[in-house]
Amino acid sequence: MDEARDRGAWSAAVLLSLISGGIGVVSMDAFRGQWAADRTAALQLAGIAEACVLAGSIVLGAVTHAIARTLGGTGRFAPTASLFIVVFWVTDLPRMAIAAWLPTGATFVQAATWTTWGFGYVLAVLLIRGQHHLPTRKSAAAVSVQMLAALALLKLGPVR
Repeated sequence: MDEARDRGAWSAAVLLSLISGGIGVVSMDAFRGQWAADRTAALQLAGIAEACVLAGSIVLGAVTHAIARTLGGTGRFAPTASLFIVVFWVTDLPRMAIAAWLPTGATFVQAATWTTWGFGYVLAVLLIRGQHHLPTRKSAAAVSVQMLAALALLKLGPVR
């Protein structure tokens, strides 16, 4: 079990970041308008957005690892950061799929948003607790900063 815990999941993290970024970009009205006007420019902007989502995901994972280490954790960087990214995007994919078809202000989308965010938070706390051998409250503190940043920057958009 320790050997599995010490392995990174970078290919899954990159793939999920790119899929999630793609769904997010395609579901935006600005992209659809740009696609109708100039497809080449729309694809270039989508590529830039994908790179930004991937870089942002890696930064979120790295900062989560750094906070856990600061709080006394003993986990390694690669497994912590890559698995945090996987947990983050896997829990957000259902919301993104729903939001791609329904308006973001719809009650069902908002309920899915809060549910997936809460589920992702709990899974991330369990991940950090196991990876860094931290008590639950310290794990929750390490994850809280990143999940609040993700809540504000990436996931929710306009929340009612």
